Amino acid sequence: AERGPTTTLDAKQLLTNIFRCFTFPHKTRSTLRPLSKLCGTQKRSILAAKRLVPFLLSSRSSLSSRRTSAHMTSLDKIDKSGAFQRPQSSHRNWIASDSAKFPPEKDRYHLYVAYACPWASRVLMARALLGLEDVIGLSVVHPTWQKTSDKDEHTGWVFREPGDPPLSNTLNHGSIPCDDSLLPDTVNNCKSIRELYELSNDTARSYTVPLLWDKKNNMIVNNESADLLRMLNTAFKPLAKNPGLDLFPADLEAEIEKINEWVYPNINNGVYRCGFAKSQSAYEQAYKDLFTHLDKAEDLLSSRRYLCGDRFTEADIRLFVTLVRFDPVYVVYFKCNGKTIRERPALMNYVRDIYQMPGVKGTVNMDHITKHYFTSHPTLNTYAIVAKSPDMELDAPHGREKLSSDKRSKRRAT
Repeated sequence: AERGPTTTLDAKQLLTNIFRCFTFPHKTRSTLRPLSKLCGTQKRSILAAKRLVPFLLSSRSSLSSRRTSAHMTSLDKIDKSGAFQRPQSSHRNWIASDSAKFPPEKDRYHLYVAYACPWASRVLMARALLGLEDVIGLSVVHPTWQKTSDKDEHTGWVFREPGDPPLSNTLNHGSIPCDDSLLPDTVNNCKSIRELYELSNDTARSYTVPLLWDKKNNMIVNNESADLLRMLNTAFKPLAKNPGLDLFPADLEAEIEKINEWVYPNINNGVYRCGFAKSQSAYEQAYKDLFTHLDKAEDLLSSRRYLCGDRFTEADIRLFVTLVRFDPVYVVYFKCNGKTIRERPALMNYVRDIYQMPGVKGTVNMDHITKHYFTSHPTLNTYAIVAKSPDMELDAPHGREKLSSDKRSKRRAT
């Protein structure tokens, strides 16, 4: 085709000949006309088809490679061993009371999240627990990924209005409603999270949530959930309705960091390492790491109410967002089919304890959680069939107050 229209063969006929020559080579003598009996144009077509096969295969590989490096989704981030590798966040500006460019101010910053995303849910939980809903605005995307541009094949988070027509996955399977939980982008009127990154002159091209937007400077401030947790807990404390809550107390900083060092790679990211692995060895290593550290968490939380003792901290937020999704999604979808959270008394009641804290329940949208995972990755679930979720009985009594009271009694006795 690059040589001009005079030498271009009919595309449909060319593809038909490729199909005939290479899909059914054993039939060329018995059911297809021999090459010697074809006319000149037909011979040239078949010979051209043969020459084109290596080109088409290499072009497909090249296009796939360019898409992966230019506009990545989670499923593309795989190393040579087939193991999932999460990239670093690309926007790491810091809001602080002494910052000239990014001081904390009411109504200046806007948070973009997906209820389905555990990383976004970390920040959403902190915003609710600290009482910052009237300080930082919010937009919520639709749970099912869609194409974000006509220029490439990237799929990602998009905005819709409540009551809009339902969406299907990118293969047109499924029907996922636009429910009342959706909050469109009222700041920039963007149609996708990708557009926000492009407005902010992003070059990393990994269009993730959470994302905190600065309305004054018209740019992304930060898209790293760990950073945002710390900023909400410090810079925004004077604006919070619940300033007494300290998610990163000075005397527990070292312990929190040590806990985060094993919770993140083995549990938070561990479920993704299982689900997105593209080799058996990578999957089995991730599976082993995951369940070894779930056992560790179960043992630890059998004798203390929270990860660092009697006080709820950011470490608990980081663990909770994975545990609450584990049985409804990760057990089936990410092949994490070992011991469930419901089979672990300490972890199950720990999840209930946190879920029942004022403000947390509103950040856990199980409908969005299940629909996102089961409808956004056609390579993992072609027909967007959403598995039935087990009843986690999150409002059931948890009895974990006793762990705190027992500790206080022992200290008084001592």
